[in-house]
Amino acid sequence: MSERGGMMLQATLSRQFINDTQGRPIAVILPIEEYARIEHILEEHDQKEARQLREMESAANDPLFLADLEETMTAYETIDAEWWERA
Repeated sequence: MSERGGMMLQATLSRQFINDTQGRPIAVILPIEEYARIEHILEEHDQKEARQLREMESAANDPLFLADLEETMTAYETIDAEWWERA
């Protein structure tokens, strides 16, 4: 709030959408009251995303995952050779 000529003015903010260069919405700025209602949801999402990243990082050292990956790569070796340029 600010004061102008003895009167208190209160700024009213609404949602502001941010668009990319093609006009697609990519973000939103929320008034603090709305943000407070969804803050816990965002925190849960961040925790879930962090857990998924940890799981993907651990897969790089998981012998069973690496064996499955090698088996899959071998199974598709012939078809991949048809689609990729040879070095």
